Amino acid sequence: MLVFCGSSPGGRAEYAEAAAALGGLIAARELELVYGGASVGLMGALADATLAAGGQVTGVIPNRLVEAEVAHAGLTDLRIVETMHERKALMAELSDAVIAMPGGTGTLDELFELFTWSQLGLHRMPLGLLNVADYWDPLLAFLEHAVAERFLRSEHLATLIVSREPDALLDELAAHKPQQLGKWLDRGQVPNTRSPASPNPGRM
Repeated sequence: MLVFCGSSPGGRAEYAEAAAALGGLIAARELELVYGGASVGLMGALADATLAAGGQVTGVIPNRLVEAEVAHAGLTDLRIVETMHERKALMAELSDAVIAMPGGTGTLDELFELFTWSQLGLHRMPLGLLNVADYWDPLLAFLEHAVAERFLRSEHLATLIVSREPDALLDELAAHKPQQLGKWLDRGQVPNTRSPASPNPGRM
């Protein structure tokens, strides 16, 4: 289970509480957490809760952030890479499903890369938004606007699984059945290519 979330705690206690709840549920369901490898913010809260509940946690972090002393020292497995691009690719390769929790531009970058890859047929992982304190509502409103302006297919927007509750979101991700959707609104489709981040069964 790949989780994107902020390296800051955010301005509401609910964010860290949701991260801890999600981590506990990931461990209870015997899933392996894959995340960005940091010990700070929501990332640290998520990893700590997963480990405390007996779960397995793999972190992927660029060497520059290790040197900045934000890497989590207590993970089951810490993978150190050179670049942010390598980090995102490896996290995707290790995972079968994705959750985005509240976060900033880094979280958005990670989420939208995989959302775009999904539209292009480059992976079949389900993508979920944990909508803590309605954090993602403005983003969802923007995406609805993109649909209305014909820059995004409504079918693609519908592939984002949104829930306010971590247990319900995990249930929906587990039940997900991928669909074959075209990317472009106004032209013929191009063939799918082989995924650069093929799902690894058992990781979720």
